[in-house]
Amino acid sequence: MSIAPGLEHLPALPVVIPMIAAPVALLMRPSTTPWLWASIVSWVTLICTIMLLDQVWHSGPIVYEMGGWAAPLGITYYIDLANALVMLLVAAMASVVFPYARTSVEAEIDRRQIPAFYTALLICMTGLLGVAATGDAFNVFVFLEISSLSTYALVAMGARRDRRALTAAFNYLIMGTIGATFYVIGLGLLYQSTGTLNLLDLHQQLANQDNKVVEAGFAFIVTGIGLKLAMVPLHLWLPNAYCFAPSAISAFLAATATKVQIYLMLRYVFTVFGFEFPFLEVALNAFLILGITGMFYASIVAVFRDNVKQMLAYSSIAQIGYMLLGISFGTVDGVAASLIHVFNHGLMKAALFMGVGCVVLRLGSSHFHAFKGLAKRMPWTAWGLILSGLSLVGVPPTVGFISKFQLMEAAFQTSTFIDPLLVVLLIGASSLLAAVYIGRLIYAMVLEQPPEGAEKITEAPYTMRAALWLMVIANFYFFFHTDLTVDVAHQAAESLICTSAGCGGAY
Repeated sequence: MSIAPGLEHLPALPVVIPMIAAPVALLMRPSTTPWLWASIVSWVTLICTIMLLDQVWHSGPIVYEMGGWAAPLGITYYIDLANALVMLLVAAMASVVFPYARTSVEAEIDRRQIPAFYTALLICMTGLLGVAATGDAFNVFVFLEISSLSTYALVAMGARRDRRALTAAFNYLIMGTIGATFYVIGLGLLYQSTGTLNLLDLHQQLANQDNKVVEAGFAFIVTGIGLKLAMVPLHLWLPNAYCFAPSAISAFLAATATKVQIYLMLRYVFTVFGFEFPFLEVALNAFLILGITGMFYASIVAVFRDNVKQMLAYSSIAQIGYMLLGISFGTVDGVAASLIHVFNHGLMKAALFMGVGCVVLRLGSSHFHAFKGLAKRMPWTAWGLILSGLSLVGVPPTVGFISKFQLMEAAFQTSTFIDPLLVVLLIGASSLLAAVYIGRLIYAMVLEQPPEGAEKITEAPYTMRAALWLMVIANFYFFFHTDLTVDVAHQAAESLICTSAGCGGAY
């Protein structure tokens, strides 16, 4: 469907604006100017994504032809409810993380690197938004690498506080490169069989293809994306990357990076390959097994971590398991539950990592001993962590409860090789594990005493606390107002499943 008059270039603006703004930030002096510039850019981008979601919601999918060249020959941006929701999440998290970053960045990285930091973060934002927006398979790879290369540099900037950030960034680079290579190999195999790179055209061309080359291409692409989204057992890069990165980067990546990869997995599984693809049932069964394995393995590891950032990183791996579980159902309700958790988990994890960043700023550590008695020393930060932690567990009235409820409801309505009741019980059991490691953190903050002789400290600056509490409030707000999550996610899932089932679609 065509876009409203006057908004013809709206689909491209969320990608173009931060891309153009990034080199401008690099030219600025290392002061507050790059931070202010990047914050304003993120707010403008957020407005564009809100307008884009509203347009798609009321008027249907948008096709934007680059240079006026129509698909499948030209490169297009294809915006529907699924990627519009993900783009909104990325822009919203950036618009909160940039204001949050000012004080923490000044404390955690070299002052001379401040312009480069905001440049890299704007580039990362550009790449994530581009992955979500583009309708061209090769451009997905281009934007993946744009976001990844900037992320490697951002993680490495944490070396001023902990030199292990360099090793974490190097491991991330190696694993990310392997994932990108797998993706490109798979894409080459598909191009060999179909002669097209447009995602929707690929779906139509693959409907007539049933050979080992296509199956190999599918396996390479799913493995590459699985590595990028830290799917167990391809997750080894994530814990240290989140743990040793600067606090603002941990918050932004945890809230956005893997969520964009989940969207990409949904797009390939249901839009490109679809239910006509004979190998899809095997893949969905594999997602079911890997999702459940990730839910329990990562949660158990998180229980025994002594570093809170690392604990939350393993928690993210477990939450990715929930999203894969929703995908594995292969139903509208299952895909909707996955999309809902993509959005809700972004809110939870942004709040948690922001809270930990406040502690790191004042106490210089994210180990558990720094959190002892925190409710008495930094009450605003402590209660922000407690409330967002309860959302992660799934306690009502938080968005975490909405996610778990939707996933359980979808499980009851799905036939898999595992009994639906058992799947629901497994979801509940893994939530209890989350209650254990979050309960351990709450116990340390509320019931334990501060270390003997600990000096008095003040709360983090108001910009950091305001960003933290904005995310905490969002965790409760979207429990009561589900139009933007549940309703949009169900309509988006219907569109994905319908396209996969051959209900039509446009370039």
